[in-house]
Amino acid sequence: MLEGKRVLLVISGGIAAYKTLDLIRRLRERGVGVRTVMTEGATHLVTPLAVAALAGNRVATDMWELTPEGEIGHIHLAREPDLVVVAPATANLLAKMAHGIADDLASTLLLATDRPVLVAPAMNVVMWEKPVTQSNLATLRARGVRQVGPGVGSMACKESGAGRMAEVAEIVAAIEAILVPAGPLAGRRALVTSGPTHEPIDPVRFIGNRSSGKQGHAVAAALAGVGAEVTLVSGPVALLDPPGVRTVHVETAREMLAACEAALPVEVAVCAAAVADWRPAEALAHKRKKCEQPVGAIALVENPDILATLSAAGERRPRLVIGFAAETEDLEGNARAKLRRKGCDWLVANDVSPGSGTFGGERNTVLLVTAHELERWPTMGKAEVALRLVERIAGHLRG
Repeated sequence: MLEGKRVLLVISGGIAAYKTLDLIRRLRERGVGVRTVMTEGATHLVTPLAVAALAGNRVATDMWELTPEGEIGHIHLAREPDLVVVAPATANLLAKMAHGIADDLASTLLLATDRPVLVAPAMNVVMWEKPVTQSNLATLRARGVRQVGPGVGSMACKESGAGRMAEVAEIVAAIEAILVPAGPLAGRRALVTSGPTHEPIDPVRFIGNRSSGKQGHAVAAALAGVGAEVTLVSGPVALLDPPGVRTVHVETAREMLAACEAALPVEVAVCAAAVADWRPAEALAHKRKKCEQPVGAIALVENPDILATLSAAGERRPRLVIGFAAETEDLEGNARAKLRRKGCDWLVANDVSPGSGTFGGERNTVLLVTAHELERWPTMGKAEVALRLVERIAGHLRG
């Protein structure tokens, strides 16, 4: 899809600069021509030699270096690409972009370019949450600058929260969405569920699980990246809403089912949420005291089965229904049994056994099970799992 496209990658001085080496490699694999510009700060984090070796051409770092300026010229660099990507986009560089400051090669190129610009912000959570940073981003978005990320999680500074640069696969998907806007799922509607559900015991406590929602959110973003019109129904998660996706926030399984039914009809439904199987028969109006009832006295009732309901939706049934199964043992056997029991078309089985790091982590190990096939995918990032799944979805719907 990206064969022959040209990208100018501006690397600024955030610790996430190391991820740009993989970004360059992924783009080159897809036939993209990549030119690179590095700020002085970026050169202290990754070497221009490594960047140049992967990009296949010289790195531009200094506007006053005569040879590159004479051969290429910063204006030519700014006008040559199909897209300018800033990754990582530090708070400092975003501020320069918002206020038209051009005091080095990177900021001058960004002011001089007339091409689409995509930024991948990356910074400490406190810097990200500062009103001035959010104001700068709002200004840039109003001017047409696109944004991917940031994500939420632990950072090199030992703090945690929003501000992690988007994963490489997410940035690649965002690039594809800009450069190939009429993607293979353009005009098709998709539904994705993500995260846990919280079933209230009282106003303070709930029954829940460890799902982070990272895999479901990645699937929603990947579907939007290939042109689909996506509704994401998300349980309580510490994640930002994916760009280009209509997100509906819910708490309980019953709320999630209602939101899913309201989103129909769709062509594909991906049920990645970890929905609680049971809920308290009665949610107390006040906080339950230890002395009120003995341990184990909470009466439970079964929650609605969202995957099975969508799989048996009659005329409103999606053309393709995909379920997820979190298993700690006998991955294949349990996945095949769930596929038959739920009536869905495909099942993605996650290994969530102790030590796997799947819940809350960045990587996933899955099996894709259909009525006639079994695929064992290698362990990979959740964004990569999402892209691979979406490629299969697109191929199936085309067929």
